[in-house]
Amino acid sequence: MASGTGSSPPPAHEERVLEGEGAFEISSKNTSHDHLRRWRQAALVLNASRRFRYTLDLERQEEKENLRRMLRSHAQVIRAVFVFKEAGQKNLREYCTSIKGDTLSQRFSVDLKKLKMLNRDHDAIIFQEVGGVKGLSDLLKSDLDRGLSPDESELMRRRDIFGANTYPRKERRSIWHFVFEACQDLTLVILMVAAAISFSLGMATEGVKDGWYDGGSIFFAVFLVIFVTATSDYRQSLQFQHLNEEKRNIQVEVIRGGKRLVASIFDLVVGDVVPLKIGDQVPADGILIYGHSLAIDESSMTGESKIVNKDQRAPFLMSGCKVADGYGSMLVTGVGINTEWGMLMANLSEDIGEETPLQVRLNGVATLIGIVGLSVAGAVLVILWLRYFTGHTKNPDGTTQFLAGTTGVKQGFMGAIRILTIAVTIVVVAVPEGLPLAVTLTLAYSMRKMMRDKALVRRLSSCETMGSATTICSDKTGTLTMNKMTVVEAYLGGEKMDTYDNASTMCTSVTALLIEGIAQNTTGTVFMPEDGGAAEITGSPTEKAILSWGLMIGMDFKDVRSKSSVLHVVPFNSEKKRGGVALQVSDTEVHIHWKGAAELLLASCRSWLSTDGSIQQMNSIKHNEFKERIDDMAMSSLRCVAFAYCPWEPKMVPMESLDKWKLPEDDLTLIGMVGIKDPCRPGVRNAVQLCSTAGVKVRMVTGDNVETAKAIAVECGILDAKDAASEPNVIEGKVFREMSETAREDIADKITVMGRSSPNDKLLLVQCLKRRGHVVAVTGDGTNDAPALHEADIGLSMGISGTEVAKESSDIIILDDDFTSVVKVVRWGRSVYANIQKFIQFQLTVNVAALVINVIAAVSSGDVPLNAVELLWVNLIMDTLGALALATEPPTDNLMKRHPVGRREPLVTNVMWRNLFIQALYQIAVLLIFNFDGKRILRLQNGSWEHAEKTKNTFVFNAFVFCQIFNEFNARKPEEKNVFKGVANNHLFVAIVGATTVLQILIIEFLGKFFDTARLDWRLWLLSVAIGAVSWPLAYLGKFIPVPVRPFQSYFKHCSCRRGPRQDEEQGGKS
Repeated sequence: MASGTGSSPPPAHEERVLEGEGAFEISSKNTSHDHLRRWRQAALVLNASRRFRYTLDLERQEEKENLRRMLRSHAQVIRAVFVFKEAGQKNLREYCTSIKGDTLSQRFSVDLKKLKMLNRDHDAIIFQEVGGVKGLSDLLKSDLDRGLSPDESELMRRRDIFGANTYPRKERRSIWHFVFEACQDLTLVILMVAAAISFSLGMATEGVKDGWYDGGSIFFAVFLVIFVTATSDYRQSLQFQHLNEEKRNIQVEVIRGGKRLVASIFDLVVGDVVPLKIGDQVPADGILIYGHSLAIDESSMTGESKIVNKDQRAPFLMSGCKVADGYGSMLVTGVGINTEWGMLMANLSEDIGEETPLQVRLNGVATLIGIVGLSVAGAVLVILWLRYFTGHTKNPDGTTQFLAGTTGVKQGFMGAIRILTIAVTIVVVAVPEGLPLAVTLTLAYSMRKMMRDKALVRRLSSCETMGSATTICSDKTGTLTMNKMTVVEAYLGGEKMDTYDNASTMCTSVTALLIEGIAQNTTGTVFMPEDGGAAEITGSPTEKAILSWGLMIGMDFKDVRSKSSVLHVVPFNSEKKRGGVALQVSDTEVHIHWKGAAELLLASCRSWLSTDGSIQQMNSIKHNEFKERIDDMAMSSLRCVAFAYCPWEPKMVPMESLDKWKLPEDDLTLIGMVGIKDPCRPGVRNAVQLCSTAGVKVRMVTGDNVETAKAIAVECGILDAKDAASEPNVIEGKVFREMSETAREDIADKITVMGRSSPNDKLLLVQCLKRRGHVVAVTGDGTNDAPALHEADIGLSMGISGTEVAKESSDIIILDDDFTSVVKVVRWGRSVYANIQKFIQFQLTVNVAALVINVIAAVSSGDVPLNAVELLWVNLIMDTLGALALATEPPTDNLMKRHPVGRREPLVTNVMWRNLFIQALYQIAVLLIFNFDGKRILRLQNGSWEHAEKTKNTFVFNAFVFCQIFNEFNARKPEEKNVFKGVANNHLFVAIVGATTVLQILIIEFLGKFFDTARLDWRLWLLSVAIGAVSWPLAYLGKFIPVPVRPFQSYFKHCSCRRGPRQDEEQGGKS
C-alpha cells in the first residue's frame, strides 16, 4: 500500500472502549501509536527482539512515512542515487535496469533516454516528437488494438531489454538470524555465563574428565532450546513471507494477440496494452490510449487527495495509482524500478509487522505470570543462598556443602553459581516468553490453512477478530449466488419474447436500436476467433450475460461498434444504478443509450417502443403493466435490467467540453427489459444455517430490487417465507438512509435484507450495528464499498469480482467469492482463540506446578528436585513444543455450536481455571510426597544414600514430565470429556508427543551424565507413566464439577470497576 495506516487515530467509539481498560487492550483496527507504546512499556520482556518481532515497529513506521514523503518530493534525485548505488551489484543490474543502448537500437526505434524522460517528466514535447500514443506504439512494436504477441520468447526479450515489472526486495533472513535472535534472551545469556563459569571452575577443581559435565550439560540444554526456538521461528517467517508474496501478486487484464487475458502484475512488459476500469490499480507507467470519464486517484504517489481526469491532453498514467472512475486502456511504457512506484516500493519493501489484540492481551498475561515467577525465583535464590552459606545445605552423602573457614573459595563459588543457575532457570520456566508468540504461531498456521479454504488474510488481527463476529453483512451477487448469469426472460416492444433467441418477429429498427445499445453501452468485449470457434466474451457477469444474449439475437459486435462513434460515456454508477453512452450515428443523428435497474430506468421513461418500431406514450396503465412484469421477474429471483434511449440533436452536443457533458436522464424511450438468472451457490443454505447455530446473524445487503433480494434471501435461508413481507426485516436502502440517526440505530438490529442499497447505505448500517455493540463482518467487491470495508471490524473483499481498491481496504480476501468460504473464516477465527486458550491452560499448569514444587522443596530442604538442565527441558516441552502441538489444532464442528467470543471476555475462563487447579494440585501433591518421602515409598534405602537421592530426584523429574505429556491431551479439549476425539487427524500433535516421549527415555537412560539423572528400572518407569496417566480420569471427572458463570477474575476486582461501555458491548455482541 502506498500510504500507511498505522498512524491514523482510532475511531471515537473504539477510544471509548479502550478508556478504562488496562495497557494490554488495543482495538482490532487503527490503534494509535501512543496506545501501542503504552503496552510495550508495561510488558515484562526478557528477549525484546524475539517478543516484538511480529509487532509494528513504531520507529521504522515513522521512518517509512518520512522516506515516503521524501521520495514523493525528490523522486528524480532518489532514483539517480538508487540506480548509482545498485549499479555495482550484478544481480540487481540484471534484475532491473541494465539495458545496452546498442541492443535496444537494434530491436526498437526508440531512444531509451527519451523513453525514461517521458515516464519521469511527463514531457509533452517528447510525446509529440514520437508521434503521440500511435507513434510510440509503432516504435515499441506494439498494436494498440491487438496488443503484443503472446509468444513467451518475445515477452522475455522485452523483459531483458526494458526490465521486469518487479522491484528488489530485502533478502530472506536465514536461520542464523533467528539463532542469533534467540540467543539474546536475557535468562539464556545469564545461564550461558553461569555455565561458562561452572565449566571452567569444574575442570580446574575436578579435572578435565569429570569437571566439564555441570557446565557442559547446561550449555547443551541452552543450545537445544535456542535451536528448537530458532527453527520454529524460521518456519513461521517463511509462512508469512509466502503469504506476503500472495498479497503482492495482483492479477490484471492485458490484451495479447487480440484477446483479453488475466496475468500477474509481475508479468507485464513495456509495450503491453492494459484495459483499465474503476477500482483497478494502474499496474505500470503508461500512456492513455483511450478513456471514457477516466479519473485517477494519484494520492498514493503525490500525497494529495486529488482525483485527476485523464484524456488525450493529460495522457500520462503513473504506476500504483487507482482508477477512481470511468474506464479505458493504456500502453505500458515503464515497468519495475523504472517507475516512481517501483522505486518507492524498493525502498519500502520490508514488512514492518503488526500486533493483534490477542497478542497484546497475552503479553499482559505473560507479564503478570512473569512478575510472579521473578518474585518466586528471587525468593528461592535468597533462601538457597542463606541456607548454603549458613551451612544448612547437605551433599547427597549427608555432609555439609559449605563450612565457613573450611570450604575453599572455588568450591564455595561453584555452589553459589549452581544455586544462581537454578534460580535463573526457574525464571526461564516461570516467564512465558513464548506465550504471546503462540498467537503468531497459530495465526501463521491458520493463515496457511485458510489459503486452502480460499481465504487470503491481509491483516493478522482480522483472523482472530472473525472469531468474535456477531453479524455478517453479505452481498448477494457472486457471494450468495454463483455469479454465472444468463438471460432467461425478455420483453421487447412491450411484449414478452416466447423464444428470446429469435428476434425475427421484431421490427428491424427495434432490434437495431437494442443491439446498438447492447454493443456500445458496455465495458465488456466479444472476441471472435479467426478459426470460427465459439465467441470469447469478457466483462462482468451481468455484461457477459447481456452480450451472450445479444449474440443470440443476431448481434455482430465488431460491425455494430464500427457503425457509430462514442462521444461520451457515463460509467455504471452504484448510486444511480445505471450507465449511459452518447453515440454519433451519423452527421444528423445522435443516440443516447441507458442501461440499468429496470424499475429506476422505467421511472425515467416517458414513452416506449412498440414491436412495429413506433414510439408510444407511456401512460399509467402501460407503466403499471411494465412494473408488474418487473415485479414478477424479481419474485422469480431474476435481476431485472432495462434498456432505454433518446435521440439527440447533434448541434446540442457540447463538442468543446464533452468530458463535462451531463447526459440527459429523463424523457427516455423504453426499448426492452431482460430478466437475468443467477442461481444460489450450492451449500449456501447450510452455511447460513451453520452461522445461525453459531450465533452469527447473516444479513443480505444488495443493490438489487427488493423483491429479487427477498426471493434470493428466502432461497438461501436468510429469511423465513413468513417474515418476507414485514418491513423491519426487509427494507429499501433509500428508506433506511432517510431515517434519523436514532431511528436507524433502533431498526438496525432487525434488518435482515436491505435492497436497492448504495455503498453509503451499507456504511450507515455497519456504523449502526457497531454502535449497538456488534462485531461486524462485511463483504464487498466494488470501489465504493471501500468505506464500509474499512469501517467494519472485518472487511471481506472478493478475489474474483473485487476491485483492487476494495481489496486494499479489506482485511481478508475471499478468493472464490463464495459465502461458504466466509463461514470457514469464522471457524478459523474461533479456532485461533480456542487454540490459544488450550496452550494457556497447558502452560499455566506447568508454571504453577513447577514453581510450587521448587519453592516448597527449596524452603524446606534447601535443595530443588528439578535441576537447571531438567527445568530447561521442561521449558522446551512447555513453550515451543507445547505451542506447536496445541496452537495448530484444526477447527472442529463444535466451535460453531458456541456463541461468539466477546472481545473483552477473559482469556482464562472459569472452565480453564477449574482444569488447571485440578491438574496442578494433583501434580504438586503427588510429586511433593515423592520428593520428601520417595526413598521410603520407592524402597530405595538398600543402596547408597547418594544413589537413592539421585534416583528419587530422577523419578520425580520423570513423573513430572509424563504428567505434562498426558496433560497435553487434556488441554486439547478443555470443555469436552472425550479428549482423544480427532487426535489421529492432528499428525503434528501426535509427532510432538511421540518425539517428547522418545527424548525423555533417551535422557533418563543414556544422558544421565548431562542431566545428572540415574537410570530407572521398569517398575519406576511404569509408576512414572501411571502417575502421568492418572491425569486422564482426573480430567474426565473434573468436568462434572460445575463452574460459576461470573468470571473468576472479577472476584478480585472492585465491583464498580469497568462498568459501562465494555459490558454494554459484550451484551450487544451476544444479542
